Amino acid sequence: MKKVLKIFGLLIAAVVIVFILWAGVKYGQRRHRVKTDYALLGKPAPVLTANGVQFRDLNKNGKLDVYEDPREDVEKRVDDLLGQMTLEEKAGTMFITMIGMTPAGEPLDMPMFNAGMMNLMFSMILPPAVELVALKKMNSFNTISSYSAEVMARFNNNIQKLAERTRLGIPVTLATDPRHGTEDNPGAAIFSPAFSQWPSPLGLAATRDTALVRTFGDIARQEYRAVGLRLALSPMADLATEPRWGRINGTFGEDAQLSAAMTKAYVLGFQGDTLGTTSVACMSKHFSGGGPQKDGEDPHFPYGKEQVYPGHNFAYHVIPFSRGTLAAHTAAIMPYYGIPMDQTPENVGFAFNKTIITGLLRDSLHFDGVVCTDWNIITPSKMGGPRAWGVEDLTPLQRVKKVLDAGCDQFGGENVPELIVELVKSGQVSEERIDKSVRRILKDKFILGLFDDPYVDEAKAPEIAGKPEFVARGKEAQAKSMVLLKNEALLPLKKGTKIYADGMLHPEALDKYGTVVKDISEADVIVTRIQTPYDKRNKYLLERFFHQGRLYYTDEELQKILGLITQKPSLVVVNLERPAILTPINEKCTALLADFGTSDDVLAEVIFGKYNPSGKLPFELPSSEEAVEKQKEDVPYDSEDPLYRFGYGLSYE
Repeated sequence: MKKVLKIFGLLIAAVVIVFILWAGVKYGQRRHRVKTDYALLGKPAPVLTANGVQFRDLNKNGKLDVYEDPREDVEKRVDDLLGQMTLEEKAGTMFITMIGMTPAGEPLDMPMFNAGMMNLMFSMILPPAVELVALKKMNSFNTISSYSAEVMARFNNNIQKLAERTRLGIPVTLATDPRHGTEDNPGAAIFSPAFSQWPSPLGLAATRDTALVRTFGDIARQEYRAVGLRLALSPMADLATEPRWGRINGTFGEDAQLSAAMTKAYVLGFQGDTLGTTSVACMSKHFSGGGPQKDGEDPHFPYGKEQVYPGHNFAYHVIPFSRGTLAAHTAAIMPYYGIPMDQTPENVGFAFNKTIITGLLRDSLHFDGVVCTDWNIITPSKMGGPRAWGVEDLTPLQRVKKVLDAGCDQFGGENVPELIVELVKSGQVSEERIDKSVRRILKDKFILGLFDDPYVDEAKAPEIAGKPEFVARGKEAQAKSMVLLKNEALLPLKKGTKIYADGMLHPEALDKYGTVVKDISEADVIVTRIQTPYDKRNKYLLERFFHQGRLYYTDEELQKILGLITQKPSLVVVNLERPAILTPINEKCTALLADFGTSDDVLAEVIFGKYNPSGKLPFELPSSEEAVEKQKEDVPYDSEDPLYRFGYGLSYE
């Protein structure tokens, strides 16, 4: 036996040694690759003065070019730069993908073995930052890291210095998914404690307050700009007409008119009345509405590629764009992954669909801004295969051509500009067609002022991001977003009430007004926080971040909840990411509150009466799973005998 164990131990040691050697070779190869790419870069752009004008000599030729002159008209600056760009530089401009940063705010080039599992994973998945800038000639990226405001600002400055060393010094546009929520979902949003925290878009919709939403956009704009973020990959103008869909938490609910009003205010908050040097540009998504997913399944995954319209309600889903984001002059639009089944001459995903992009968005709705595809629809990635729904049989080269023919300008989540170069050199796509898209992308960079000064003040960033005034406004919005669904003379609680708290991260918040007890027998009231139910799936990496599938609580989950709340007068607070089926809980609790991203501190203030609930449901709550299954994916508020209807909400008075 000892001999067997010894042999087994030697085998394990051999495997470990081989792995270490393999990892060492890979690490060395990557380091060489990074060193080679840095050698492609030139010197930083000097700041010169000509004819009394101070300018950044981005192409390092010692003279003031039109594109470097801040006094010149934007169109002339674009023309001048476009005329100096090589085909490879134009192609690189047409791609935007994820980029990483180190905890010190440096561009991520090498794997990080001492910065946590998530950072290690992304450092292994993502290509070196210098490769994207120097070799691929890309100048648009979305950041996925969440560090202090100072670190994020330093990263912006470092990546801009890197871009400045390219041949023409084209500045980087840094983009981000939403960062102002109280929850972390890397598939759709990034938890960023450095910023003020607000309710989800569902919560903003629950306030019915467009002025508040514009204020949020303006505050978010200031916090983004403080750290160098200039492109918001939001808002979501999709409609929550299919209650099982896993992206509902990022929408403004199921009513098209409400969503239009909210998304318009959102864009105006970020961009202002017109796009300018103090704006953060918005990339509104997902045209022409990603809500009516067949059976609620999401098109990030092969099983969710179909969008269906059994209620013949396609036009309804366009309203939040036509009367919302487009009316506010959103700078960019992102189509979704899914196939709008039988709505156009061919059943292909939105970004491949010329009828949708050119026919509807460009020609009918007169949008001439940037259209950027959703992430990874062309090539496989380390996160999974391409979401090339409807064109799975095409090669990556053919997919790129189809996207361009459809009318899109930029490719999200991809870094293969060489495919565009090949299309042009082989005569399949004209360089004039490429120029048309590059012109749109460059125009926004000039309007945002990135060519004149892309840098931010690292020391001031923490003074703006998370400013106490901003934090206070976010908390007020959280309180205003809460929806009181049921109240049998329980709320507001009286000061000094003894509370048994369950499901709260910070139950001590209740001690400011009442007394938290550990023994339920001593309590006057039970307060429990619960989440929207969902199916846990693990076939694909991203699935673990998507709360989708069932809306009902299992018998085991119900037994735990009901076993608690039936012991004393009880308040149930449910975080509604989607329209949960609350019927059995509603029957047994004394009071029921819906929240859309509310901290325990704010919750305590609401239930003790500092704030009077005023929120209204942004979607209806179904009474049963059977009612959910009978609904039509594209039709709003069509649930049979809903527990609570769209727009429902009580107050204490």
